[in-house]
Amino acid sequence: MSHTAHIPSHRKPRRSASKMALRAGVAGGVLSTIAVAGAAAPAHAEPVHETVEMPTLTTPVAHSATTTAAAVTASAEATQALAFEYDREARQQAAATDAMKDAKQALAEADRKAEAEKKAEQARKKAEEKAEQERASRSSARTDLSSYSGSSSAKGTNASASSSSSPSTASSSQATGSAASVIAFARAQVGDAYVMGSTGPNAWDCSGLMQAAFRTIGVDLPRVSQGQSTAGTQVGLDNLQPGDILYWGAAGSAYHVGVYVGGGNFVGAQNSSTGVVERPLSYDPPTGAVRVL
Repeated sequence: MSHTAHIPSHRKPRRSASKMALRAGVAGGVLSTIAVAGAAAPAHAEPVHETVEMPTLTTPVAHSATTTAAAVTASAEATQALAFEYDREARQQAAATDAMKDAKQALAEADRKAEAEKKAEQARKKAEEKAEQERASRSSARTDLSSYSGSSSAKGTNASASSSSSPSTASSSQATGSAASVIAFARAQVGDAYVMGSTGPNAWDCSGLMQAAFRTIGVDLPRVSQGQSTAGTQVGLDNLQPGDILYWGAAGSAYHVGVYVGGGNFVGAQNSSTGVVERPLSYDPPTGAVRVL
């Protein structure tokens, strides 16, 4: 056996003559048919035109699109209307808040004005009451001064009797005219109480007594001791006359005053322990004196 007998051959198998004849016949028939058809056709054939119609949308589809558009439009309009309503309510609420704030401020301002008017009215009433009291006090003082002038002789006689051991009885005859009236008024108050700031009729301080005594003759002295110590002409203590004002302390800054009644005595509202008294100059020697009569 050949050593290549087991390897298959790569050569193509030969076709049989009958198959080849059959294929040739078929091919020839086809070509003949094509040739016949080409001969039978016109020389210039017209192209065939065919119209293709596209399908149109049916009525339900168009109606659905219209409905959707209308729904979208209605939704947008509703949203816009709702936003407008919210904006309107917000504006109304802001306006109400501002109005309430303005009302509170106006009420507070009205309350402040009312309180101020109330205080002003109270102050006015107090001022009127004080003025009325002062008028009543002045009227009472004038009445009391008149009664004191009428009764000073009797009260002065009692005061002289109570101090008969002093030379005041003899000195009373030395005062004449206006000085006698001043001394009579001062002696009429002997025994009254001393109260700082009082001007009568039953309590006095030193300058209040002097002012009231000299007012009986139309002389209006300053209210306090400092002013009364410079109200007239300065005189020496060795040249005193009844009716001279005595003062303790320096002229212009005196702290106490009294009136010289003659005979070496003076009358004054001394202090809260003694009240209004008549005493000799040696009891409390004065610093100086002024003459206003």
